[in-house]
Amino acid sequence: MPVEAPQPIILIVDDLPENLAVLSELLQPYYDVRAATSGQKALRVAHIEPYPDLILLDVMMPEMNGYQVFEQLRADPITHDIPVIFVTAMDSKEAELHGLNTGAVDYITKPIILPIVLARVHTQLELKQARQHLVNQNAWLEAEVARRMMENELIQEVSIRALAHLAEIRDSETGYHILRTQGYVEQLAVGLQKNPDYTDALTNSYIKLLTRSAPLHDIGKVGIPDAILRKPGPLTPQEWDIMKTHAQLGSDAIEFAERDTVESVEFLSLAKEIARWHHEKWNGSGYPDGLIGDATPISARIMALADVFDALISPRVYKLPMPYEHARDIILKGRGTHFDPDVVDIFISKFDVFCEIADRYRDSHSDCEP
Repeated sequence: MPVEAPQPIILIVDDLPENLAVLSELLQPYYDVRAATSGQKALRVAHIEPYPDLILLDVMMPEMNGYQVFEQLRADPITHDIPVIFVTAMDSKEAELHGLNTGAVDYITKPIILPIVLARVHTQLELKQARQHLVNQNAWLEAEVARRMMENELIQEVSIRALAHLAEIRDSETGYHILRTQGYVEQLAVGLQKNPDYTDALTNSYIKLLTRSAPLHDIGKVGIPDAILRKPGPLTPQEWDIMKTHAQLGSDAIEFAERDTVESVEFLSLAKEIARWHHEKWNGSGYPDGLIGDATPISARIMALADVFDALISPRVYKLPMPYEHARDIILKGRGTHFDPDVVDIFISKFDVFCEIADRYRDSHSDCEP
């Protein structure tokens, strides 16, 4: 057997018992009726669960009039959204307009006409039900949008990791390099966010996308021959020229992917910046474009320091890992030449955090202690 829906609850408020009797007799065949003979009692009854679906409120009552009761109903989060119909002997247009302007959903003048009262109550309950349906529908839609956004973010994350892994399996770097550099990038960006010069650019959403995009910084290495990429010794000048092309190769690959999108994808734009310019230097001696100072986007300036620090402290086929303090000194020495001074200052202030990140995601195959 299906469970019948409970009857809507109507609270009627009037200081005259005969008026309550008339309204109760009218409404009880259709609704669950509660009654109160004063404003104070009405406020107490309105807080009894289940709460009223509609209140019929007399205006002219002793001690606390209907407007005062209505004001307290609206001030209370529990009763704020309960629709109220004023029922009053004040039949002037000014009084009706005042009642509606306060926020009541309707205004009925005495002497009441019973069929009209019943029709207006029915209408307001239907409107309340429609409003609640919209609220529920909006809540469902918001939850669905949030679920799909989370799903899209997960797909982005997995796709980025898969692409970055293409570079990893051909280079001596590991998946831990991705986790470390992501951690460094996030720390640097959050630190710079407090600098008034970067507050507008480094929003929370930007930092989230920047951190997510960071693993693609070396995606261009998939285009570098193994003989150069995995060479255990120093590169010749000709080999080094080929190695340096990975920055543009990565940028071009991401740009090619962007062409297939209908709209601009912000994380791809950031990934392209990082891939192309994370080897630029503050003094213009970097590659591939020799950009000077803040001509290099802040995303790439942050990535530049994160990448170099991790390269210094990590083992490679051609070198042992460097102690953290030595790596710190090298980066500090490069302040204003290799690296953006502001980025270096954040690195120095958070050096202990960088060390913690490096320890947490240390390469498992390394036998060398930093």
